[in-house]
Amino acid sequence: MKELVEVIAKALVDNPDEVVVTEEENGKNVTVELHVAASDMGKVIGKQGRIAKAIRSVVKAASSKDNKKVDVEII
Repeated sequence: MKELVEVIAKALVDNPDEVVVTEEENGKNVTVELHVAASDMGKVIGKQGRIAKAIRSVVKAASSKDNKKVDVEII
C-alpha cells in the first residue's frame, strides 16, 4: 500500500522529492502516513477533501484482497 500512495501523491504534487510515505502494521490494521510539502497540501487534499477521499477509496479497494484495513493519514 505504501508504494501505491507514494505513486499517487508524487503525480499530484509540484515537489515530488518531498513526498514521504511511512507504513505501520498492527495485525490486520495498517496505517499509511503521507507527508508532503506545505505548499502541496491543498493539491493532495483537494476541494472539500475530494482527492484525499479518492486516495483513501483506491487504497481501500486495493487492500480488500489482502483482508486488511488500511487508514491513510495526510500529515
